[in-house]
Parts: sequence; C-alpha cells; structure tokens
Amino acid sequence: MDDTQSREGDAESIRDCSICLDLIQKKKTLKCRHSFCAECIDSVFRIKPACPICNTFHGVYIGTQPHGTMTVTQSWQRLPGFDHCQSYVIKYDFPAGIQGAEHPNPGMSYRSTSRTAFLPACEEGEKVLRLLRKAFDRRLLFTIGRSVTTGLNNVITWNDIHHKTSTGGGPHFGYPDPEYLSRVQEELRLKGVTEDD
Repeated sequence: MDDTQSREGDAESIRDCSICLDLIQKKKTLKCRHSFCAECIDSVFRIKPACPICNTFHGVYIGTQPHGTMTVTQSWQRLPGFDHCQSYVIKYDFPAGIQGAEHPNPGMSYRSTSRTAFLPACEEGEKVLRLLRKAFDRRLLFTIGRSVTTGLNNVITWNDIHHKTSTGGGPHFGYPDPEYLSRVQEELRLKGVTEDD
C-alpha cells in the first residue's frame, strides 16, 4: 500500500463511527476530540458518560450502589510500609433492601453487609480517602450482583475499586503494597473520580 492509500484509509476511518462502524450521521464531537453519530454516543452516555475510545468522562458518572454509610476514624495503628504515619479505618455499612430498577433483579431482596478497609494517614492516603468519599457519594464503590468470593447472586459486592481489607498479609488484600495508592487512584480515575472534577 502506498502513502496515498494509507492517508485515504485514515481519512475514511475518521468518517466512520467507532460505535456502529458506519459513516457518521449527525456528527457529535466530544471535548476529547473524538467524533461519533449523535444517536450512537447518546445511547452510550445513557450507560456511562465516557468516550468509548479514550475513556475521558463527559459529565458525572453515578453508579448503582445501594444506600448505606461510610464512616472514617483515625487509628494509632501503623500499616506495614507506612511506619511514619497512623492509619484510617473506613467502615461501610449497608442495610438489607430491595433492588431498584438500576439493579440486575428489580424487586428482589438483598442482605445487609458491612466492610472495613484501611488507608495510611499520609498525604497521599488522605487524597485517596477524599476520592473514595467522592466515589461513595456517587454510588460507585459497590454494586449488587454475583459475589466472586462466594458465588452468591443478589448480594452487595465491590465494584472494581480495590480496598485493603487487612492491615497485613501483603499486596493481595493488605499491606505492605507500595503501589496500592497509585493503583487505586487509577481505578478511581477510570470511574471518572479525580480531584479535578
């Protein structure tokens, strides 16, 4: 293929909507500069207001987390790898309830649950705590579905934003895990939760 054919192929692909894979109809260009058919991108935004190409958020994403509480206390306990500071204990509590229209099985019940997580009380840990609070308020930290751990359906589960549920034991569920704070910030960013929004 010569350069002319390559440029024509690139120009042609720019005219195609990456959602329906057809020529763009009633072009809508997002602030990230990606363009789609207006009808196609509007249907995507009803599910998640993010560009399907670069995942840049355009608006605020609200999840399906059931109603509950997030309580934070400061502890004298130091976490492995963060011996220079105290820690935060985050307690999530959800009462039993009935699934709404946004859940997998509307009208079916789900049981109450509680979760406890830990963060270092350092500058970056405080930033993550603020972001977790924002994500909780947007109903993004939990959802109702099938538990990967127990295999049960219609239960409250984590929603792809990892938490440290143990103070020790290493990087899977606990500390030390030197990359955790940066990793969880990236998971939050992918849900549209940043300090800038």
